[in-house]
Amino acid sequence: MKLTEIQDLIKFVSKSGVNEVELETKEIKIVIKTGKQAAPVMYQAAPAQITTAPAQVVAAPVANNPAPVAENTQNPAAQSQASNDSKYVTIKSPMIGTFYRSAGPDKPPFVNVGDEISVGKPVCIIEAMKLFNEIESEIKGKIVKVLVNDATPVEYDQPLFLVDPS
Repeated sequence: MKLTEIQDLIKFVSKSGVNEVELETKEIKIVIKTGKQAAPVMYQAAPAQITTAPAQVVAAPVANNPAPVAENTQNPAAQSQASNDSKYVTIKSPMIGTFYRSAGPDKPPFVNVGDEISVGKPVCIIEAMKLFNEIESEIKGKIVKVLVNDATPVEYDQPLFLVDPS
């Protein structure tokens, strides 16, 4: 097992919210424990003592020159593209791993731009720790854009696809 794979596993476990993970192979045994165990909480009521102090009001100095207003430096095409993307739903990576568009090098991609998808349809594979996890769509719609290149690493919650739900 490579050091980077171990580091990815540690990151995944810390983000997943589990308290302990144990992984054993022929060569190595790894136990990862997070500090997220619930500690017992004890409450003790104490008499409340409230004191008030007079408030002081200090006037802030007023500047003679108003601050310059920041102008929008984006071109109109970029603004319209950003507003167009807001109507799309993003399919995000549920884990850290390597993104694959197809089940194998000689197989066609699960989805292409323009394809209609439905709930439960596989859209990609993410490999994590030599396990190939088929990622299924949770929405119905049309693939508008593929945001990740094939065989590249992805992070947890990284956008993978833009989908038009209409």
